[in-house]
Amino acid sequence: MATVQLESILDLNTLEQYCSAIGAGTLLKSVVLFEQLMPEYVGSLVKANDVNDKDTLCAEAHKFKGAAGSVGLKRIQQFAQKLQHGEESSWEAEHNAWLAEIVEHAGSDLQQLKAFLEAKA
Repeated sequence: MATVQLESILDLNTLEQYCSAIGAGTLLKSVVLFEQLMPEYVGSLVKANDVNDKDTLCAEAHKFKGAAGSVGLKRIQQFAQKLQHGEESSWEAEHNAWLAEIVEHAGSDLQQLKAFLEAKA
């Protein structure tokens, strides 16, 4: 994958810093843990949206944003950040699209992250 595309998916600067500080192998272990938890995170978002529970959706998006950011999943973090701000004027019109982006890309972005780290390990 071209670097420009990878930069839109992963926080390469942060990942490089993490790899220098703790090593790619150690970071990969954290990513594997995140991978195990991700279905629960995404499921919580979808469930809250399905029952029109805006407060829970925003709260779960906030948690997911932090978790995604902690492993360098830039695109997922950005959509979760938008989703967490229910007070924004565009939220009502856009939140379903933001959630759809998370659902669509979470798995493939995670695979890109793992491949990136495996190449560094």
